[in-house]
Amino acid sequence: MLADIVEYLICPVCRADVRLDERTLRCAGGHAFDVARQGYVSLLVGSRPPGTADSAAMVAARAEFLDAGHYAPLAEAVAEAVREHTGAQNVPLKRESSTETNDGEELRAYRGARMEAGYGVGPAEGPVSDRDNVEGDRAVGRIVPVIVDAGAGTGHYLATALNAVNDGIGMAFDVSKHAVRRAARVHPRVGAFVADVWRPLPIRDGVADVVIDVFAPRNGPEFRRILRSDGAVVVVTPAKTHLSPLVEELGLLSVDEEKERRVARSMEGFAETGRRSIEFDMELGHGDIVQVVGMGPSAWHTDAADLDERIAEYISRNAMRKRHKVATHAAFQLSIFEPAPRSRPVP
Repeated sequence: MLADIVEYLICPVCRADVRLDERTLRCAGGHAFDVARQGYVSLLVGSRPPGTADSAAMVAARAEFLDAGHYAPLAEAVAEAVREHTGAQNVPLKRESSTETNDGEELRAYRGARMEAGYGVGPAEGPVSDRDNVEGDRAVGRIVPVIVDAGAGTGHYLATALNAVNDGIGMAFDVSKHAVRRAARVHPRVGAFVADVWRPLPIRDGVADVVIDVFAPRNGPEFRRILRSDGAVVVVTPAKTHLSPLVEELGLLSVDEEKERRVARSMEGFAETGRRSIEFDMELGHGDIVQVVGMGPSAWHTDAADLDERIAEYISRNAMRKRHKVATHAAFQLSIFEPAPRSRPVP
């Protein structure tokens, strides 16, 4: 799906429009970025090291844990918030596209190559696909909602949101190439690229209907730049009681007291127009606990062998009480931020 988000991308070096030339993104200034065989492209440039990127092991743990459905209520809540802020966009108003006039043949050739290569897009002939619907909407000049997932990880939440939005397009980016490899294949309407949220994003001004930020760093000025004037940012952060009693029993990192203030500071230029708490209980076995710890910030500060021993001891104590799984509490805060001039204060 990279071909379907090219018109929203810009060169990370000179900020010019880019076009897809076979398996390379190019700008008029001559800067080129090769498309990886997994279907994503790295738009990370410069000599300064990026922020901490999730390792392959962390990404694998996250994929397994989320695919098991443990955070399904959270994914559904994010999808609901996205749907609420894209519902009025299916009107006959056409956005300008930097690829429609000159790049049609290249885009069609690239899409055909992806279908033949088995990227999950579907056959060239057969039932109408999500991508056919998107192209049909564009052909009649109808707006296609654009959802940007900042720090997308595996793209799990973006994929769930796209399933709830009619004909929306997803742009997933993360600083971890291991995560982006998975995000590139998570949904037929997702295009993925490597980028650092702390740097100027390689995305055009005012193209996003919604920006999703789930457990990721927040760059308020950049989010506001890429967002439409009537757009919204959906921010999810862990609440203080998240993953109790695992945090206490296993000595994991806890949510600091300044978390809410830091979120507010990072979203300068926005007003928080909505907030809700999402809490539910999970029954986790040994492997589930290893995954949920391994996919989060505690993975950077915990020795794997020591952690496994502590988990086994904790599970054993529960087994003595005839409980082979651990009751674990999940707690999140979901906030909606809108550009301040068009926002209303939280009631």
